[in-house]
Amino acid sequence: MPLDPTPTAALGLWHHVTLLQVKDDARDLTLRQLAILLHVYLVPPPHTVRGLAGTLNVTKPVITRALNTMGEMGLVDRVRDDLDRRNVLVKRTVAGALYLEKLGDLIIHQARMMRG
Repeated sequence: MPLDPTPTAALGLWHHVTLLQVKDDARDLTLRQLAILLHVYLVPPPHTVRGLAGTLNVTKPVITRALNTMGEMGLVDRVRDDLDRRNVLVKRTVAGALYLEKLGDLIIHQARMMRG
């Protein structure tokens, strides 16, 4: 795949990566859950439910449902903010970091495969 891919090539890469994720035995994430997870890991903390809702332009219950699922998977943790007990902080986990590292490796591998 070229360094400056066409939209079709970029979509082809995304297609291959998502197919491999769905074929994997592990539970897959919705696009919203993946966006939340990437935000938590790629944007410096702190991350709050309220902040994530604002960033994704959704309600707090939408974020809470996504975090419930990702918490069950061990990808994130939630704790009360000691400085402001009204806030719930979203914390990174080792399992979440490993999930995204594996995803990143998969994207790199597929991009190289498409380059030929």
